[in-house]
Amino acid sequence: MVSQRRLDTPSRERILAAAAIEFAARGFDGAKVDRIAARARVNKAMLYYHFTNKADLYRDILRDLFQSMAATVTASRAEGGTPADQLRRYIRAMSAEAARRPFLPSIWLREMAEGGRHLDVSVISHLASVLGVLAAIVRDGHKDGVFAEVHPFILQISIIAPLLMFSASAPVRERFAHVFPPAMASATREDVVAHIEASALATLTAGRRRAGGSIVSTQRSRR
Repeated sequence: MVSQRRLDTPSRERILAAAAIEFAARGFDGAKVDRIAARARVNKAMLYYHFTNKADLYRDILRDLFQSMAATVTASRAEGGTPADQLRRYIRAMSAEAARRPFLPSIWLREMAEGGRHLDVSVISHLASVLGVLAAIVRDGHKDGVFAEVHPFILQISIIAPLLMFSASAPVRERFAHVFPPAMASATREDVVAHIEASALATLTAGRRRAGGSIVSTQRSRR
């Protein structure tokens, strides 16, 4: 039976949105339940109706994030196609999920810097599911002879790190746009995604040959 306080309600969704802003701005230790409740337009009793405590609220934000991310990348793989097609969809699904949550870079980078001390198995299990999808894509590509044997965790780092840094650096790039070279100031998320795709495929297909003997191209066709 689903706990009543876990049901999606307008007040719960407002609390989650307000808490994401608070945690992103001040970190877990600096975040205040009073500010979260005020921003969400609820009293503290309502907040504690939905969430046991601040840690429960914080983990719920991350749990919802990675559960959604796992479902999205799983669905993208289920569309089928070549391992290269699946990898491109995986990267774009990751980018889309990150773009929908502007709080993600600040919260996740700070959490990693603190050794993940606020995480639990329920959060990590969804994150492991995301990595499992990427591992399956790499494994299929290697089995088909089109991908080199690459560690999926290292590949994941090379995918998510540029997405996080691009989002996290947005305020600095905007503030100092007049100082940065034009190419840096005008970079878009699509530019970042295209770079990640090209880099990942270049790593995975380096020196690999198709069954017919032709070298696998690392360049994407342009329409």
